[in-house]
Amino acid sequence: MSKEKVVVIFPHPDDESFGASGTISKFRDEGVPVTYLCGTLGEMGRNMGNPVFANRETLSTFRKKELEEAANQLDIEVEMLGYQDKTLEFEPRDLVAKHLKERLEALEATIVITHYPGYAVHPDHDALGAAVVDAVRQMDESRRPEVWMHAISNHSKQDLGEPEIIYDVRPYWKRKLAAIKAHLSQADGMMNLIENHEQTSEQLERLKTERFYRYTFS
Repeated sequence: MSKEKVVVIFPHPDDESFGASGTISKFRDEGVPVTYLCGTLGEMGRNMGNPVFANRETLSTFRKKELEEAANQLDIEVEMLGYQDKTLEFEPRDLVAKHLKERLEALEATIVITHYPGYAVHPDHDALGAAVVDAVRQMDESRRPEVWMHAISNHSKQDLGEPEIIYDVRPYWKRKLAAIKAHLSQADGMMNLIENHEQTSEQLERLKTERFYRYTFS
């Protein structure tokens, strides 16, 4: 039995599938337990399915069901943190960090995967990633997990250099696609591009290679 315990912390249903599902699959194949702490239900998302099958009132219900299906594909546990979509940047960071610290300690996390604040494109991504850093910083050093950060912005490599952790996730490609496809309301356009082979090699490389920066606490 692995001593590792991985906790993934992103704000939206589908962040885990697009950004880390190959890495998650690798951990699961190694017998490592993985828990996804999902910040919101993504209820303010612009995509309502294609053809449209949701509306503003029902989207959160669909997205929760989609996340449950993705979690089933990836064989992971999911906990909803209960925040409101597109408001995480306005939540008191100290309270969010306290909440996250409690969950990380309870789950005995040894590795945390989250977004790199300032390089994650979406305000919710940046805010939750920053709260994760604060939460882990406040933990006793002897219990402090590693923090792996997913950077999305185009200038991240220029500013941060090469990420320390790079996984070729092609061995887990079918599982990653199944997890992405589970998020039906959000992923239809992406799946059409993949299935019709209209993705550029660079776009496919981004999906088939998952990269993380290891956060260093001073």
